[in-house]
Amino acid sequence: MGENYQKRYKQGSHRFPGWDYSGSGFYFITFVTQHRICNLGKIENSKIVLSDYGKIVEHEWHESFKIREELFLDEFQIMPNHIHAIIKLDKADIESIEPNLSLEEIFKWENHSNKQNEFAMRPKSISSFVAGYKSAVNSKIDNFIDLNNIKTPKYNRNNHFFQPDYHDHIIRDKEAYFRIKQYIKNNPKKWEEDRLKG
Repeated sequence: MGENYQKRYKQGSHRFPGWDYSGSGFYFITFVTQHRICNLGKIENSKIVLSDYGKIVEHEWHESFKIREELFLDEFQIMPNHIHAIIKLDKADIESIEPNLSLEEIFKWENHSNKQNEFAMRPKSISSFVAGYKSAVNSKIDNFIDLNNIKTPKYNRNNHFFQPDYHDHIIRDKEAYFRIKQYIKNNPKKWEEDRLKG
């Protein structure tokens, strides 16, 4: 992983001061695979074709929402080396949230790291969801490696499938919500331009 990328994602938290991350809200979140390795699939004809790992990641993604009644999946897209999603926590109303940044400003803000261990992971919060999801993915992919006798290191605290950090942005108005939603939908079509491509 390049030095510039490490600097971009290691500059401290961008979390909104005073915001309760276990409270209601809409969140734009991004997970990136370790070292941005494209092991989730490939883009063909502007669509993602999932790898075996990608299929596991997708299955566990949907399972995570089945067991968390406080979370609602709005929009999401698996890409070759990352996932973008809009998640709704509890009963937030898109009509009532506050003014927001432009999509360009969101991505400038997103370039800061979110270290899960720097914040208390409250129950039914975005952080606890992310930690539980990543743990489930690690376990299921390790099982797949064992079952298929794949000669590759398994995933644990020292060898993460996804980067330990994740990136989020609180969505505060309807215009930003629709901009981000459209960005996620169009992500496969713009893979060649993607900043996370590597």
